[in-house]
Amino acid sequence: MVRIGYHASHEQHAPSALLRYVREAEAAGFACAMSSEHFKPWSNAQGHSGHAWSWLGAALAGTQLPFGIITAPGYRHHPAVLAQSAATLSEMFPERLWLALGSGQRLNEDVTGLPWPEKAERTARLCECAAVIRALLAGETVTHRGRITVVDAKLYSRPERAPRLLAGAVTPETARCVGQWADGLVTVGIDPAKLRPVFEAFRESGGAGKPIFLQTKVCWDPDPAKALAEAHTQWASNMLEGNVNWELRTPEEFETASRFVRPEDVPGYVRISTDLGQHAAWLAELAELGPAEIIIHQVACDQSRFSEAFGRYVLPKFA
Repeated sequence: MVRIGYHASHEQHAPSALLRYVREAEAAGFACAMSSEHFKPWSNAQGHSGHAWSWLGAALAGTQLPFGIITAPGYRHHPAVLAQSAATLSEMFPERLWLALGSGQRLNEDVTGLPWPEKAERTARLCECAAVIRALLAGETVTHRGRITVVDAKLYSRPERAPRLLAGAVTPETARCVGQWADGLVTVGIDPAKLRPVFEAFRESGGAGKPIFLQTKVCWDPDPAKALAEAHTQWASNMLEGNVNWELRTPEEFETASRFVRPEDVPGYVRISTDLGQHAAWLAELAELGPAEIIIHQVACDQSRFSEAFGRYVLPKFA
């Protein structure tokens, strides 16, 4: 049976509030959690962006949930430092962390001033970084000179069992590229028809039998007008398609690019309903794809009432 998880959105909530929300989600019956990892929010309406790695230590200590995090190595985060971060958390909290690596977004990675390469180069950089991180987690001493440079790196505090090293992908092309090296896949979406090619590409290219973790976006509120309005306010900037998502530099640029997104456009990207039975049915459709976890991101601001409602009426259907 698929595990249903809670998404901790650092772009939308202060770290102290998110810590409370994951505790409430655990109490409501969510089986796992996932953390975003941003330097900037998508829009000023979201307005937050705490340091996810610092926060994860508190979240793991304050709950019994397993957590995942997706991050981009090779820009803000040197792969050796990422490996050390993951190893430290996994040593303290054995087998409760998975680490997913993605090729990154300029919105977050541009702060270092490094040139922002095209997608093919970012994917190649990702693969190099993944190899370095895996070698370090295995206890090797690593020297590497390529797209990234590592000199005599070694992790002296490692867990007995290394965290699972996953890859993030939202297109079949990227999913196909990472199938060989990744221990699993993380992707995002709401439509089974659009997600199925991503799942299949990963499984066909070396990912057969490996777990897939799916983040999906919902907006629930008892008031339908409020649910739609909040989904539009909070998530219109995230509804841009194509390469623009990876190329824009600031929340202001995302706001400008999404200024013509209408409230009626949002249901194509976020499952919006006041009906908890409908939400359960949507999740059941996603579960048929065979993910190991479905992590629910409630894009509306009221997280406490969401956890209580889903815990009472939705999660029991997947127990």
